[in-house]
Amino acid sequence: MSDDKSTTKPEHFGFLQVPNYSMIAFTSAVEPLRMANRNAGKDLYRWSIYTIDGLPEKASNGLEITPDNSIENANDVSTLLVCGGADIAEAWSRQLQLILRRIAKRNNVRLGALCTGSYLLARAGLLDGYKCTIHWENIASLREDFPAVRVCDDLFLIDRDRITSAGGQASMDMMLKLISDRHGSKLVTHISEQFMCERIRSSDDRQRIPLHLALGSNQPKLTEAVTLMETNIEEPISLDELSNYVGISRRQLERLFQKHLNCVPTRYYLNLRLNRARLLLLQTSKSIVDIALACGFISAPHFSKCYRDLFGIPPRDERRKLQQKSASEEAGLS
Repeated sequence: MSDDKSTTKPEHFGFLQVPNYSMIAFTSAVEPLRMANRNAGKDLYRWSIYTIDGLPEKASNGLEITPDNSIENANDVSTLLVCGGADIAEAWSRQLQLILRRIAKRNNVRLGALCTGSYLLARAGLLDGYKCTIHWENIASLREDFPAVRVCDDLFLIDRDRITSAGGQASMDMMLKLISDRHGSKLVTHISEQFMCERIRSSDDRQRIPLHLALGSNQPKLTEAVTLMETNIEEPISLDELSNYVGISRRQLERLFQKHLNCVPTRYYLNLRLNRARLLLLQTSKSIVDIALACGFISAPHFSKCYRDLFGIPPRDERRKLQQKSASEEAGLS
């Protein structure tokens, strides 16, 4: 079911598979296109698979898909997504660079990447001055190697004619956003219901980088403390209780937070609760009072003040903006 009544030809996505590409990132990008066609009852999208030489490439799980053609013959795609995965540096070649640069010069072609494919675009010089994202394991190295690229930890990013996702299920989040922008939120709701998606994540969502990797394995007490915070959102535990649970003094715990997370434990805990509240505010119909209570605030006014201090807007106005945006989309498609 689509709100789109246009008779334009299907939008053509191309997927360039390189050695050891991520199968889940690839299929998570293709399946929303298939389901969009099914729900619309017509072909809104078509897609083609390419490799450098037109021969199958093995995914990181060992499976192969027969491509439609070599990338040299990807002449009519409107969007080309480079499918990355494991050992992405080994997929680099001078030939690939030349091909990507030629495609980038075409009019009305978007370039993008799934998972670690952003590395190949960056190395070809095609992300300079753009915001992009990549799987969290590769964020630090991409920032180091390509200072002209604005690397973020978003699940996906759409910056002008460049679109990138962090891989895995984030590929689906990105494609749902693209489908929504073109054909409306109602179609995307039907797609997510078909796939039994618990929620549709937005471009405001960030990758969840495992804390033990962000901090290193030599900070088990700090990791344990943050884990306890994350599992006690509705009924926050005191700092004294927290330090007792992890077996260090309150002062030691404060020093760990200040040194490794650059804030005091109470501020870190508050931000955790407010970020959880924002997800509930934007993705559920719960009342603001119920959201405040679910995130450990004793009153709606206190919650509203804390929310405004962190996000720069009161929760009521945040939800109103979302409702106005949805109403505007519906009006534009009616």
